[in-house]
Amino acid sequence: MASINMNLLNLIILSILVHVNTQQVHRRFEYKYSFKPPYLAQKDGSVPFWEYGGNAIASGESVRLAPSLRSQKGAIWTKQPINFDWWEVDVMFKVTGRGRIGADGLAFWYTTQRGEYTGEVFGSSDRWNGLAIIFDSFDNDNKHNNPYIMAVVNDGTKVFDHKSDGSTQLLSGCLRDFRNKPFPTRARVEYYHNTLTVYFHNGMTNNEADYELCFRAENVVLPRGGYFGISAATGGLADDHDVIHLLTTSLHTAQQGGQQISSDEQQKLSQEYQEYQKKLEQQKEEYRKEHPDEARDKEGEFEDWFESDGQRELRQIFQGQAQMHDVLRDMNKKIDEVIGKQMNSLSMLTAVYSHAQGSGLQAQPPQAGQAPPPIPSLPIGRHDWDALVANNQIMINTVAELKGFIIEVARKSDSLLAAGGSGGGTAINPQFLNEMRDSINQVKQTVAGVAQRVATSPGVSGAQVSCPDVSCVGFTGLLLVVAVQLVIMLLYNLYKERKEAQAKKFF
Repeated sequence: MASINMNLLNLIILSILVHVNTQQVHRRFEYKYSFKPPYLAQKDGSVPFWEYGGNAIASGESVRLAPSLRSQKGAIWTKQPINFDWWEVDVMFKVTGRGRIGADGLAFWYTTQRGEYTGEVFGSSDRWNGLAIIFDSFDNDNKHNNPYIMAVVNDGTKVFDHKSDGSTQLLSGCLRDFRNKPFPTRARVEYYHNTLTVYFHNGMTNNEADYELCFRAENVVLPRGGYFGISAATGGLADDHDVIHLLTTSLHTAQQGGQQISSDEQQKLSQEYQEYQKKLEQQKEEYRKEHPDEARDKEGEFEDWFESDGQRELRQIFQGQAQMHDVLRDMNKKIDEVIGKQMNSLSMLTAVYSHAQGSGLQAQPPQAGQAPPPIPSLPIGRHDWDALVANNQIMINTVAELKGFIIEVARKSDSLLAAGGSGGGTAINPQFLNEMRDSINQVKQTVAGVAQRVATSPGVSGAQVSCPDVSCVGFTGLLLVVAVQLVIMLLYNLYKERKEAQAKKFF
């Protein structure tokens, strides 16, 4: 039995090794279909093996396809079609803007014909034949699902639906934010054996290996011999759309990778490379002669491009501390919530226990060997709580009515004082006193109504305590309370006006 299991295990391992060997991929960097800094653009502003147009601007460090101005469009395309079937393209770009929402986005293209430089679909032509990887930053359909990355395959007959952001035409996609990141964002598009895979780097770290899978689609048939391109566009809102590099790698199977290129082709490629190197060195020398003050030491030329080990460790420490701070802040919030709930529970239990003691259930000290008596259960049921809540609402409404009456009394008192002051100390108008007496009587009736509703409300246990027949508050006492409230309101208004006057000094 053990020998059978061992043979089965060996067979499984052998089949896995055979599968890995047959799936081995050979990669080859295609410099004619790539661009990267430094010296991305030549002295005359051209990019080797590429053509750009529209509002695109090429510099030594990047290609700005669309600047942060309204209604700008630009694109860059390869001069020659590709001569390989399977490929992988790595695009590093930055989309930055001052607004919380950006527009419109950029798109990577693989089409049979080169598109326009000021087209209708993110700066390129509509009705394309091939593949478009669209990085859409504006939400046209108002579904709050942007920024969004999607793949759209077109056979040259379909018109892109801008109103729905292409949601009815997309092959697949993922919701990822690529705007205003601390580091450049990256997208890696792989097309191998009719399988399209897109990986995305969110730009939160400078680690080149921090890719995550966006989507994978199988049975994707693309035309052969297409052109690579990348375009961008802005609308009413505007972002800067910068492409830092675009690196193309051709993918070959083990049989294709084992084939050696001919000596003539190898010699031709070597000669082209040497000519390009000579041209580059010549341009470097001319630049150094024209700008002697800007020439730097060759050894320290690239020191500013990379961070040292100490800087990297310090950055990692700061990032770890920031993450720990966020976790501790969340824990503190949760602990505060738990403590608040515990305090509410303890206060409720204390009130219930005090109520039970006040009702005559005095706690007896436990005898030796006996368990302590249990805490009495809650004497308030659900309907009691509902009744208390209803009474609370009634009292709140009544207090609001009382507030309105008091404000009216204060207004009339102010007019009374103004009339007395203008008359030089003359007698007070009797009609105004009658109005004030009616208002006070209405306040007393409202208070009596509140007392009656509270007394007759259901769900309140215990003995009902009613007010005596005689008036609880005299007329003089009520006037005194109203006068005190008027004085308080007058002082508050003076304080508020003083604060507003001080605040206006800053504007």
